[in-house]
Amino acid sequence: MKKRKWILRIAFVIVLVLSLIVIRNVMEIKSAHGINQTRAFYEQPKNTIDVLAVGSSHVHCGVNTAQLWDKYGIAAYDFSAAEQPLWITYYYLKEAYKYQSPQVVILDVFSAARFKEDYHYKWLEESVYGLRLSKNKLEMMDVSIETDRKKEYFPSFFIYHNRYVDMNKEDLYNIFGNHSEKQNFKGYTPGFNIADQSESFGGWEELEDYHLTDKSREYLEKILELTSEHGSRLMIVVVPYNLDERDNITYEEIESLAEGKGVEFIDFNKKLDEIGIDKAVDFNDHTHLNYWGSVKFSDYLGQILTEQTEITDKRGIKQYESWDANANTIFNEASQK
Repeated sequence: MKKRKWILRIAFVIVLVLSLIVIRNVMEIKSAHGINQTRAFYEQPKNTIDVLAVGSSHVHCGVNTAQLWDKYGIAAYDFSAAEQPLWITYYYLKEAYKYQSPQVVILDVFSAARFKEDYHYKWLEESVYGLRLSKNKLEMMDVSIETDRKKEYFPSFFIYHNRYVDMNKEDLYNIFGNHSEKQNFKGYTPGFNIADQSESFGGWEELEDYHLTDKSREYLEKILELTSEHGSRLMIVVVPYNLDERDNITYEEIESLAEGKGVEFIDFNKKLDEIGIDKAVDFNDHTHLNYWGSVKFSDYLGQILTEQTEITDKRGIKQYESWDANANTIFNEASQK
């Protein structure tokens, strides 16, 4: 009799745990602005990512992993989130090195130019919800969220547990975790709008100070140190967008810091003609490349990576089949536009 009770208790615990996992899978917030990129990162085969691109949404809208794979055989992943500040990017990199050993880290610094707050809350949930609970995540939250506001973001289950009215097909499709599709996803999220950016964009928020903030400088230096410790080549970049010319104040300061450390800095806004970017047709909006712009930009980026690094072509290797699946998905979607 005692044995039967124990079996029933164990069975109850197993059912309870499985039920909670299913509920979490269904109810957790999904978003292509950073949350999906983070969750799918954990599904990538260990130590397969050769190029890790980090930073703001300019990364997952501009660094076209399908193009890099199809033309160059580069296994790249966009581990980014909307308006992500450098201090969060630093902790994202620490998280990434637990699972991957990228040869190259591409760091987008748009957020350092545009957002000057020590605590940047707009789009913050995109950087928080997908990250696994760990000491690293708690440390990231300590520097990213003021104490009296942490309850707005953590624990995440209490944030999304009452999403019943918002449920959709994507939530139900994720009932068992959707692991295969997450593995095939490489972070890149194409946009198919065409927004003419031939004229200067006048809608930027006026900033009091356009210089690199002390907090951004601190974490940029931490990123430089971290990538060096792990033997990754760091490329600091500005992905093309319709910038406010005053953003260049920050970029010049970042370039100076990078040069002092022997790290490459490339402002691709200064190379639009070389890349072949047409402002009339290659932007999704004033701050993001569209799919066709991302193809041109990533083709140019792929040339740099193949010429200047020792990254090898991984096409045809079984462990990298998920990059084939990703490219097929992206190209099929683009062919229908």
